[in-house]
Amino acid sequence: MPRSDGGERTIPVEPQRQTLVTSSFDQQTLARLPEAAFENLLVVSTGLHPKRIERIVRERGHDPRQVGVLPVTGGDVDYDGPLWVADRTSPADLTGLSMRFSEAARHLEPGVGWVCVDSVSTLYMYAASERVYRFLSQLVSKLDAQSMTGVYCVSRGVLDDQEYARLSDLVDEVV
Repeated sequence: MPRSDGGERTIPVEPQRQTLVTSSFDQQTLARLPEAAFENLLVVSTGLHPKRIERIVRERGHDPRQVGVLPVTGGDVDYDGPLWVADRTSPADLTGLSMRFSEAARHLEPGVGWVCVDSVSTLYMYAASERVYRFLSQLVSKLDAQSMTGVYCVSRGVLDDQEYARLSDLVDEVV
């Protein structure tokens, strides 16, 4: 299996596919994305500040201007740097998140763009499961329609077996 420059194994994600990654998201997950992801990447982030994302991108040897962040947080996000950063939205506001995603997705190139949702689990903590499922279903459909790659990180312990199975059915692969 390929390795990222930090010696960690790269997450096996096929381009232009939708992949559910079962793990707790942390900075190491972002650092383990395949090299191709950093050519045109949007991180829908519930946990990492744009400064940290920029540092990871630079550590991997990539241009942060090719990476965007859609902050999903209740607090303000103060960042002035080369990443393109969308207006933040609350994790409970899936309508706002969908709108912000549509705006941010204009930076993604069909056939090349990658989207990494760093914590699907966080969305489930703040919104009703049916609403989260609908949001993710729409996101997967949008990315599929434009031949873009989606990576959705979920902490297995947060979801019950039924909800996890529903999510697994949305995507092409589970890692």
